[in-house]
Amino acid sequence: MGSFLPNKIISKPDNNQSADSLNFIDLFCGCGGFTLGMERAGFKCLAAIDFNVEAVATLQANLSHIKHVLHRDLTAFGPDELSELIGVNHVDVIVGGPPCQGFSTARKVGGANHGERLNDDPRRHLYLVLLKYVAFFRPKVFVMENVLGIKTAAGGEYFTRVQSEARALGYRVHGQVEDAWELGVPQKRRRQLIIGTRADIPGYFSPNLRPSPCALPRTLLGAAIGDLPPLRAGEGENECAYDFSRMVKHLEHNGDPAYKYLFEVLEIDLAKKLTNHVARPHSDRDLRDFALINEGESSAVAMRNGVEFEFPYDKSSFKDRYTRQSRSGACSTIVAHLSKDGLMFIHPTQNRSLTPREAARIQSFPDWFRFPDARTHSFRMIGNAVPPLISEAVGRAVISFLEKENFMSDEINQNCFKDIPKDENEALQWLVPLLDLDSRAYRRVSKDDFFRGWTSVLFLYSGLHPDGALERGSISCETEDIPTVSRIEPRLLTPYYKTSGWPVVLVPIAEEAWRRFESGNFGEEELYCADAQMAGMHYRKPELFS
Repeated sequence: MGSFLPNKIISKPDNNQSADSLNFIDLFCGCGGFTLGMERAGFKCLAAIDFNVEAVATLQANLSHIKHVLHRDLTAFGPDELSELIGVNHVDVIVGGPPCQGFSTARKVGGANHGERLNDDPRRHLYLVLLKYVAFFRPKVFVMENVLGIKTAAGGEYFTRVQSEARALGYRVHGQVEDAWELGVPQKRRRQLIIGTRADIPGYFSPNLRPSPCALPRTLLGAAIGDLPPLRAGEGENECAYDFSRMVKHLEHNGDPAYKYLFEVLEIDLAKKLTNHVARPHSDRDLRDFALINEGESSAVAMRNGVEFEFPYDKSSFKDRYTRQSRSGACSTIVAHLSKDGLMFIHPTQNRSLTPREAARIQSFPDWFRFPDARTHSFRMIGNAVPPLISEAVGRAVISFLEKENFMSDEINQNCFKDIPKDENEALQWLVPLLDLDSRAYRRVSKDDFFRGWTSVLFLYSGLHPDGALERGSISCETEDIPTVSRIEPRLLTPYYKTSGWPVVLVPIAEEAWRRFESGNFGEEELYCADAQMAGMHYRKPELFS
């Protein structure tokens, strides 16, 4: 099941690792958004690998200090080959975003995306490539980034497989959704992260990512792009000088948020020239239609307000062919489809769609990061990239987690745990009375009794993360036999949810723990009681802390 600390994890945690020496590899790296953000957080990149030749060339050109930026097919290029090339067989962190299009687009004859006749799309298996590298290099942490749709793609199969198979490798896994705008990126981008921490490392990865010190939360679109020279459709140059007089006026009007984003995130003072600020041409008909849309308005809204467009729509099914962005809010999510037409990304005040440089700024790429002159390639790689500000937030959270690991591993030797079971028998004694209660009965349980029951859960299931407890999905009855637990209460082993690994019988207890946390009756240190988790690890594997 993967709920308990796997027997095969026997290595002692490395408590002498400093943040300055932490390293990572980036798989499916694209043009380097994840790579750049992790380096900004303080990591050293040992290798970045992708199959797209234009993306790899772009990363190499901009981050030339990285020794191994590789154009490879990861389905054919194995971790043993990479290990020989970079000269190490262990890395601290692996990050990547293997595509899940094979899950979302595969269809059987009846139109469903699951079942015996599911089309065998090779892209469905790319997550296994990342896990193959995880199994070889045994990183302390791995992070996968993808679209929100992975939770429902193929009936949730992708989301479930990643987590269940990572647990089988000896990782504590959970998913969390991040809002780019809350992390300083000026767009409405929400992405699914799947985070695995090696099960011999004590503590829980914090679900709360925070904006980079060089970014203000909720940067407005106008602050991010308002200093750029105005263009007409089809105008612009791939390299030109900055208009400093326009920039000064922009900063005077938008104040500190614009200054902070331009100089500390976009690092415009490090860019010798303004690049990639070239507007694509549009047909006269499209330009006339653009002009009918107000700032912050979509064509669907305009049509409801009585506007008639020239484009021959089927008005019964038409939605948002055109969208003019707003300076006073977040931009729509930058996507690779920008390479096609850009009609959903009309400039807030100019009659054209966004340029590659504007899209890159909205993705939080610095101005010195240059993209290919060919707009199609640029838009595609910009839209596919992880925003560097998001990956920087992830990197800083990983460092914080690993620093806590060092502290906690030292504290374990004191062996002083309050209201935490001393062994499995005591854990079961405290836990079993909480089984099968309804929600009203849970509320009548005293805080002390409930906390002892909750710490018993974390003691027994140190390989699970509280954030995964509320995930549903398919149920499995396959499990290993753990004599003490199965003798007293077999349901504590099976059935369990395949996605999270949580036994079904424990989910109501987790729901009550979350209810108490959200109502203020449980603190964060009680919900994520790492002392209880660590005590359980110490009980079963004392050699990890000796």
